[in-house]
Amino acid sequence: MHLQLSIKGQTKMAGYYYSCFFFLTAAAILAQAEIKFDIPAGKFFSYELMRETFQSEFESLSQLQLYLGRVYDDPLVFKCNQQYFPDLPEWLRFTQRHPYDNGFLYGTPASPGKSVIEIYAVNKRSYETTKQILVLNVHAAKSPPYQAEFFIKLREIEKVLPPTVQDEIKQDFQKLWDTEALDIVNISNALDRGGRVPLPLAGHFEGVYVKVGSEQNFSSCLWRTQTPAHRRQCAPGAKVKVPGGCNFCSIPSNCISWCSAELFDLSQQEPSPPAPTPGSGVLEAGMDFDPPESPEDRDFLPDYLVTVIVPLALALILFLLLAYVMFGRREGVDKRNAKTNQIQLYHHHTILDNTDELRSMAHHRGAPPPLSTLPMFDSRTGGRATPSDSPRMPLIMAQHDPHVDSLPR
Repeated sequence: MHLQLSIKGQTKMAGYYYSCFFFLTAAAILAQAEIKFDIPAGKFFSYELMRETFQSEFESLSQLQLYLGRVYDDPLVFKCNQQYFPDLPEWLRFTQRHPYDNGFLYGTPASPGKSVIEIYAVNKRSYETTKQILVLNVHAAKSPPYQAEFFIKLREIEKVLPPTVQDEIKQDFQKLWDTEALDIVNISNALDRGGRVPLPLAGHFEGVYVKVGSEQNFSSCLWRTQTPAHRRQCAPGAKVKVPGGCNFCSIPSNCISWCSAELFDLSQQEPSPPAPTPGSGVLEAGMDFDPPESPEDRDFLPDYLVTVIVPLALALILFLLLAYVMFGRREGVDKRNAKTNQIQLYHHHTILDNTDELRSMAHHRGAPPPLSTLPMFDSRTGGRATPSDSPRMPLIMAQHDPHVDSLPR
């Protein structure tokens, strides 16, 4: 009986380990799976990096979470770069405002090509890392001939990139353009266009630029933004009025700034001139080679005088002026001592003598203490005076010094 239970237990544990190994292997394969997108050139592309997707990959590698059923909401930081390169392609941008927010890859490719993007997610709690491969195949496509760019003041780039918000903005532009055949060409942050960082207060936003395009010509509302009357309203300090019947803004935060609207008519562009046809490089028969004439002689003496002689002359003048200040106006020691108060000069010499005495005593440890350390003494005779607590008695007894007696009081 015990043997059967032991065999069943071992079989059950082996099955459990096998299932765990299979689950971890499958999770590792899914983590390395490639996500492919086919993007037309000239059309806006955005991809949202969902935190829940990468969070589940971290949780699948933890057996403790499988046992306890615990779900973590860890802060994640995304790092994106092109494969074998340190940065993203020039047309692709990445933004993530906070580790608890989703990240966004967005941009508009200009030319066909293939880009392999590596996305790394770093768990800031456990410092685990997972990787995702994004393959972007850009194929050639025709750009819409009529394009318009609008500025949305009350938005930030992270709030516009979700597909639902893009659909809301697109619906407003379809009503404004009076057509449903409308595509978003590009979305860019106002800070990337030279805008200023807003104050960290409620009601202040960075702003975004949204460019849309269509095969249909501009509507009457859009043409009104190019009239001289509308331009005069957009002058500094003037009150801007929305053209009559053209306010199709369903959400206040999606309303555009009418003075920042720009129209681009690409249908009337002139064709580029043909490239020059390269010749054979051999002169035809009967033609002589006429080399270009040599340039005229140039006198470099004025340039030499301005660049070399003038700085040297200024340096010499500054040197002479500094030498005069440092050496020509210095007063001698005797003149300085004559201008100094005799009491101050005597005190100065006393300090110098005491310093020399202390330095000479440093070579002999058994030397008697210096006179300057005694409580009351005469600086010339060395005689000591009786200690006194009177604050009027000077530290240096100078009543026997004829030089001190002759000093003015």
